[in-house]
Amino acid sequence: CGDLFHTGQILPKTFAKTIETLQPLKEAGIPCIAIEGNHDWIHRRNNISWMEALSEMGYICLLRPERTEDGGYRFDPFDEETGMGGHIEIEGLNIYGLGYIGAQAGSHVERICNAVTTVNNLLLFHVGIWKYSPVEIGNMKIEEAHPLAEKFSYVALGHGHKPYVIETPEGKPYAYNPGAPERVNFGEEKYDKGYYFVTVEDGKFSPEFRSTDPRPMLVEAINIDGTKDADNALARFCEQVQEKLADISDKRAPLLELKLAGRVGFHPFELGRERLRLALDEFASPLHVEIKNHLSLVTRTGGEEVVKKSLAEIENDVLHELIGTHSKYKGREEELAVLSLAVRDLVLKGDIEDDELLGLFSEDV
Repeated sequence: CGDLFHTGQILPKTFAKTIETLQPLKEAGIPCIAIEGNHDWIHRRNNISWMEALSEMGYICLLRPERTEDGGYRFDPFDEETGMGGHIEIEGLNIYGLGYIGAQAGSHVERICNAVTTVNNLLLFHVGIWKYSPVEIGNMKIEEAHPLAEKFSYVALGHGHKPYVIETPEGKPYAYNPGAPERVNFGEEKYDKGYYFVTVEDGKFSPEFRSTDPRPMLVEAINIDGTKDADNALARFCEQVQEKLADISDKRAPLLELKLAGRVGFHPFELGRERLRLALDEFASPLHVEIKNHLSLVTRTGGEEVVKKSLAEIENDVLHELIGTHSKYKGREEELAVLSLAVRDLVLKGDIEDDELLGLFSEDV
């Protein structure tokens, strides 16, 4: 529900493949109703997004509400000519689309509900719930979501890639997040992958989770402790990765996250990421690979063995020290260091915007 694309700026071949995929639906007259996520919407005004282009071309019905002068919401009927609107009615079912609205989504729920006057309603909403997606930005608290159950018989959630169901305090399920049909980020190899097949009869929604067959994803620690030189370490690295891949029967190109660990007799930088990637291409041809170098250099000073900290350890120590100097954050050094490193990784990947960062820190820090 949202994030058809992983970025707002896609390659032409990606757009062409999307059209090829959606063409049979268009030819059969089956509407593909969509909303934008935080990854595929355009943050700059006067720029048309790829999602808007697909809607104008008739491949999807992109739902997006208008905002009123007093900060409320207005769900105009979808216009097929312009490819714009916030609400579409199909055989008595009223479908509303909201997309991604930022880090303070929970504070908008009342205004969203006030804007809906119909019955038999369904909402597409690109938002997560903190209880189930604690590291995501753009979530809301579970109690903030409950008023949606009074207006919508079914709420289709997005944003987080882990499947979960939200129930009212009385135990009635009303909001569903299938997660994602594919593995996107490392750590998702532990999650069920699939989608909800939902039937509606006499206003009653019956969702069924259907599993998909995601691409192989491998997250492993590679121990090269005790190696004296980079060539020997590279050979041990390749040997261990091949052993771990041998347990995977799926022949599709895998996603790999490999953490190098151990104390070595050479500078860890000699075993650079590019060198490791070239070696992997010879026998694994991964679709994507991320390598974390946590090697420690062992030297001898005056006959004594000295272990120098890895880059990751140095980063962690510096963050703990900086955070601990502020009396407000004492006792939370580990929690905030983990958060800081997670945000760092999101920024480096381009997965977060300025307003989301501000919302995250105002939420809990």
